[in-house]
Order: sequence, then C-alpha cells, then structure tokens
Amino acid sequence: MQEPLQCDVLVIGGGPAGSSASTMLARKGWQVLQLEKEQHPRFHIGESLLPCNLPILETLGVLEEIKAIGVLKLGADFPAAKGRYQTFHFRRALGHSPDHAYQVKREEFDQILFENARAKGVDAREQVCVESVEVEALGSVRAVARDAEGNERSIRARYVVDASGRDTVLGKKFQLKRKNAAHQSAAIFAHFKAVERRPDEDAGNISIYHFDQGWCWFIPLRNGIMSIGCVCWPEYLKQRKGSSEAFLMQTLERMPEAWERMSGARIDGEVRVTGNYSYACSRMCGPGWIMAGDAWAFVDPVFSSGVYLAMQSGMAAASLVDACLQDAAAEKPLQRAYVRRIRRGVRFFSWFILRFNSPTMRSLFANPRNYWRVEEGMVSMLAGDVFDSAPVLRRFHVFKLIYAVSSLFSWSRGRKERAARRHQARVEFSGGTTPVDQA
Repeated sequence: MQEPLQCDVLVIGGGPAGSSASTMLARKGWQVLQLEKEQHPRFHIGESLLPCNLPILETLGVLEEIKAIGVLKLGADFPAAKGRYQTFHFRRALGHSPDHAYQVKREEFDQILFENARAKGVDAREQVCVESVEVEALGSVRAVARDAEGNERSIRARYVVDASGRDTVLGKKFQLKRKNAAHQSAAIFAHFKAVERRPDEDAGNISIYHFDQGWCWFIPLRNGIMSIGCVCWPEYLKQRKGSSEAFLMQTLERMPEAWERMSGARIDGEVRVTGNYSYACSRMCGPGWIMAGDAWAFVDPVFSSGVYLAMQSGMAAASLVDACLQDAAAEKPLQRAYVRRIRRGVRFFSWFILRFNSPTMRSLFANPRNYWRVEEGMVSMLAGDVFDSAPVLRRFHVFKLIYAVSSLFSWSRGRKERAARRHQARVEFSGGTTPVDQA
C-alpha cells in the first residue's frame, strides 16, 4: 500500500476559491495539496467578473493573463422605458474600485488560476476525487481520494479548506447544506452566436432583463459568443414541454428587449439546466476546517457576485489558515471574524437579490436618482465594494429606506402580481389546468 500523502493544507476543489487559497498558502511557505475532481478546462457558468476581482487577480499574479482572454466590461445594463437602457458604468462608483472588469469563459479563467497555483508551488492534481474526510481537530485531518485510474490514496493534513463548489464536500458530510427557503430558483442557459451586442463602449457590458417568472443575463464573450441564461422559479421550469432549447427560446421571447437582439442567433453547444440554485450551509468552519466560495453558499448571480465572493473568501481563508497553523489558539476568534466578514458580503448581495424581481426594485433600477449619492453607492455595490467601504455601506442603508418607502405605495399591487405570476408559472405549458384547478 502506498504511503499517505502528507501536507500542511488539503484544498478540495480547483475553482476560483480553491486556487486563490492554494496560491496564497503556498506563498506563505506551506505545503499545499489541491485536488480537483475534473480535468481542466471544464465548463462552468458564472462568466462575469466584478471590478473588485481585479486587485485579487493582480495579487495572484494573473491579471495580464485574464485581460488577454477577457472582454472589457465597463458596466451593467438594465432595460428602461421605451426601448432605452439604464447603464450603470463602474467609473461612477462612490469608492475607489477599478472602473472596469472582464467577461471570461470560465473554463479558461479557472484553468489559468489552477495552473498559476501549480506554478507557485502547489501540488495541484486533477481528476482526483475526495471521497471522504475526517477532521478530528486542527492538526489532524485524514482524507481518502481516488484518481482517474481508480487508485485510492490516503491523505494526512493539518487543515482542510473545502472549496468544492456545489459538491460542498464538508457540507454534505456534516449535513449542513440547506436550500435557501427565501429564494428557490433554477436556471436554464447556453452559449449563442450572432447575438446583437450593445453599441460602442457598452458592447462588453452584462445586460439584465426581467420576465414575470424571473430574470435573464446576456454576457458577451470572446469569438462572438454570448452567454445567455434565464433564472426562474422552479415551478416555471418544471412545466417545460419538449426540448430545453425550445423552452429557453420561448422564455426569451417573453422579454421584448432581449428578443430583439436574438434575430439570427443560434445556439453554440448544449442547453444546460440546473435546479436547487440557491443554498447555504448552516456552518462555515470548525476545528481544523473551513469552507470557501460556493462550498458554503450560493445565491442567485444577478449581480455577478459568485466568482468575486468565491475569490474573496478564498483569500480570507488562506490568511486564516496561515495564522492558525502558526498559533492554534487563534483559531476560534479568527474563524468568528471570517464568518462575520463573509456573511456581511453575501448578505449585502442577498438583500438585493431577494427583492430584485419586485415591481419596486425594477422601478428603482430603471429610474435611478442620485439623491445623497445613493446611485453612486449602488454602482459601488455592482462593482463588488461591499466589505470595507463605510461610505458604500451607509448608502446601502439609505437605499433600503428608499425601497421600504417606495414599497408602501405598491405593496397591495405587488402582492396580487406575485400571486398571479406564481399561478401562471404553475399552469404554463401544462394545458392551462393544474391539479388544484381540477380538484
């Protein structure tokens, strides 16, 4: 039998969170074993970066490589009245975040980060699946993994970082994963060619559209590719008849501004569907272990927060593990601080996401006002500046007050509209009746 693999830190997962954590820990001089169950490049959704990603990419030493594969993104577009767009340009942000970001194919982006971790001294292995993990305490981690040839390897580590994404290895082991009861959603998405892009400097912007049962993204990528996806209520998606391609096109037709850009468009690749889109684990860390990125939680990606939050948490996890390996007594207070920080960032985005499809939020984003520099604060939020900027956080609280006051005038109407939309989602594509109707 082979001897166990020995390392200081086992990092599970080869995505943005895992590669960010691995790279930073290796820089600190720790022996890091990073295991990715698939082979890069592998398809992944979540292709729109935020300006606040850029300082992290620069720290990791990959900014120029990402720039070379990316499409310049100067802002985010939301349709307004009479065929117009309301564009939130990052250059108008309240804080000091960069004035641009990039749209990237995730298979290219993730591979660059993974290979960078390997180049920085990480023992980064692909097609190795972690099958079990036992964590007794800081300094005592045992795991079993299996490679593509079926060979089993045991692992001994001092700490484990779970960056396994939706697999959430430790979340399943400890039975921590929970669906987001406040925001259940599903998604259907594909890459397209020959989709009309926004004009001039806005050609690389992400565009967000609404329909009654959810919302849609348009993300411009290199080589004439447009990533298009619809996030919707599960009951709407479950009623689809026929092919996923036909259902996606029928859904896009519900959004006139989006459909106008689809003349001559054709799908490039397969249409993908995923359910149980939003979830969270009830704990984020414990003695000898910590979660980063989607391994802990994933919320609706309407504000392109996924990759940024993953990398932010990966960097923070690396700092925490480095400190804990040097001083075990510091683990509890450091973990408490980590949880507060990551929850604050996720909570910031979640507040908007849970209300994004409401009539009030649609109106506020389509018709922004910069009273007390609130609009600039919202641009900062769209840029990802949600962790440390006090001026941005103050504007966030002002915006919440504006939203609450605006909602008072549309509460009754909004309640009726939501009930009608949910009923429509149940009967759509089902012949016009439901079991409830027939009873």
